[in-house]
Amino acid sequence: MSDVTFTDKNFQEEVLKASGIVLVDFFATWCGPCKMMAPIIDRLAEAYKGKVKMGKLDVEESPETAGKYGVQSVPTIIIFKDGEVVDSSIGFQSEEALRKKLDTL
Repeated sequence: MSDVTFTDKNFQEEVLKASGIVLVDFFATWCGPCKMMAPIIDRLAEAYKGKVKMGKLDVEESPETAGKYGVQSVPTIIIFKDGEVVDSSIGFQSEEALRKKLDTL
């Protein structure tokens, strides 16, 4: 299970003020590819426990944050390092592709 559920209310504290790497999975409950991504994110959260904070943000429940980062389609993965965006990708991402990105950081 991913570490945290991000929302408009906690995004500043949990992501922007966090030190190190934070992966945010912007998703919607009705989104098919998002459902396919969920177990991948969960496996990565387990594999990178203690190294990378991971969580999901429901774009319909937290439209302000989604809008701020220009999320127009889901799933969108944005990776932050020390509060700054260092990588983003739109659409389904394989576990291997995400591992490569995280290992590079």
